Amino acid sequence: MEAENREDEPTGLAEGLLPRADGTAGCWWAGDGDVLYREYHDVEWGRPTTGDIALFEKVCLEGFQAGLSWLTILRKRENFREAFAGFDPVIVAGFTARDVERLVQNAGIIRHRGKIEATINNAQRAIEMLEEYPSLGAYFWSFEPTVADRPTVVDFAAASLLTTSPESIALSRDLKSRGWKFVGPTTMYALMQAMGLVNDHLEGCSARSEVEAERSALVRPS
Repeated sequence: MEAENREDEPTGLAEGLLPRADGTAGCWWAGDGDVLYREYHDVEWGRPTTGDIALFEKVCLEGFQAGLSWLTILRKRENFREAFAGFDPVIVAGFTARDVERLVQNAGIIRHRGKIEATINNAQRAIEMLEEYPSLGAYFWSFEPTVADRPTVVDFAAASLLTTSPESIALSRDLKSRGWKFVGPTTMYALMQAMGLVNDHLEGCSARSEVEAERSALVRPS
């Protein structure tokens, strides 16, 4: 998650944490008052994701987000889902040049021809991947870092430095070798954060312990 504008921390809370009306605290980046952002932070970001369609959607949306605010993507998310057939890679892989032109004219999404074409390309590459792996989850979760490779404490100082990792670099390199596009190391680290390969909710964030419990209970796809 990109480090967006951060308000001054209230007394008694660690740097990077913002207070909630219910007495809890959340990560700074979800503190701009937007309901969509807070809900995404509280309910989805960092929660373990294993399903093929859910993972493909996250890869695609992280690619569309590059250079933009994530809130922009959240506000257009339902439009993206409608435009890209619910991000079913089997359907998207069959999109044609006519579909590209249709999508470029769709004001409800990010009308970036290169990213639209990359989404179709990546759907085709995902289908190829499923010939080698039992699921996309089995592939992406194979890049989960070990505990030893993670910060001992995920505080604001540590989180500010977490924009790539050896695992995101390796994931990016492997995906590119398979023909995927818009999957750079920074984008792939954001994916790792979003899909729960890592838990980058700050220490003291109300969601961190919940996410960690879900990660501990998860049976990794293989």
